[in-house]
Amino acid sequence: MTGWDVDPAGVYSVLSKAGIAAKDMSDTGSAMQGNLEEAASAAGTLTSQYGPYSSTVGLVGSALAKFLEAWGQDLLYITKRTSKSLNGADQATRCYVAGALEQAANAQQEAAKEPKVDLPGAGGGQPQR
Repeated sequence: MTGWDVDPAGVYSVLSKAGIAAKDMSDTGSAMQGNLEEAASAAGTLTSQYGPYSSTVGLVGSALAKFLEAWGQDLLYITKRTSKSLNGADQATRCYVAGALEQAANAQQEAAKEPKVDLPGAGGGQPQR
């Protein structure tokens, strides 16, 4: 493969900054999930006034659960795509530095492939939108 002109120090500088941003994004996503669950729990329940007296998730809790369900796959995809891209750029650059341009091209192609996203308990299906 000809025509590559990579500045390894520049790549690693960008990867370092992007890695920090990706960690912040992951931490925010985890916090959001916990906050949504806590908010849904604090929003209260619906109780039947006519026995049997059982409670079900309230309207706000139900809406928050639907929101998390709808966006969970997208958030997981973003996380996996980011990780795959950063790791692929690192691997391709390492191969480039070692003079293994074919391996660098293979690493770049592999990183560009779509990540597989399976949500826990979702059976791997795509959410309906």
